[in-house]
Amino acid sequence: MPVELVSSAFDPAALLGAFTARAEGAGGVVSFTGHARGTNRAGDPIDALVLETYRGMTQASMEKIVQDAYARFPITHAHVVHRYGRITPGEAIVFVAAASAHRRAAFDAADYMMDRLKTEAIFWKQEVGPKGNCWIEPTEADHLDVARWATKQDDANARN
Repeated sequence: MPVELVSSAFDPAALLGAFTARAEGAGGVVSFTGHARGTNRAGDPIDALVLETYRGMTQASMEKIVQDAYARFPITHAHVVHRYGRITPGEAIVFVAAASAHRRAAFDAADYMMDRLKTEAIFWKQEVGPKGNCWIEPTEADHLDVARWATKQDDANARN
């Protein structure tokens, strides 16, 4: 299954091993694992990150991102696992992997999926800490990260 939405902890190393086995013959396999930080943007400690979902919408938004990666990059395999619920600092939140015949496509596809997951996947995120709870949104930097893909696509189209 290329997209999973899970409520319990997962083992990124085991996911990577299984993914690599499925991607037999790929010349490049790239993965990224995001972990919950122990502080907020201001540097204050947090106890947990809580991600809420509307399961059908969240799953569909994640699947669309992966479908777009397949359409945009010559990848042979992709896998995304995203946690929801209460996640404590140090726990894995997201795992993204891509495989292709050559490394660049795998790197670009994993980066692309991660940028879009950060800004477009449908989650409601709340930091819980000693100073109270705070809803969080993608930052301006997150939006700039995803916007660069439009520029890269425009550049690629101009060369063709």
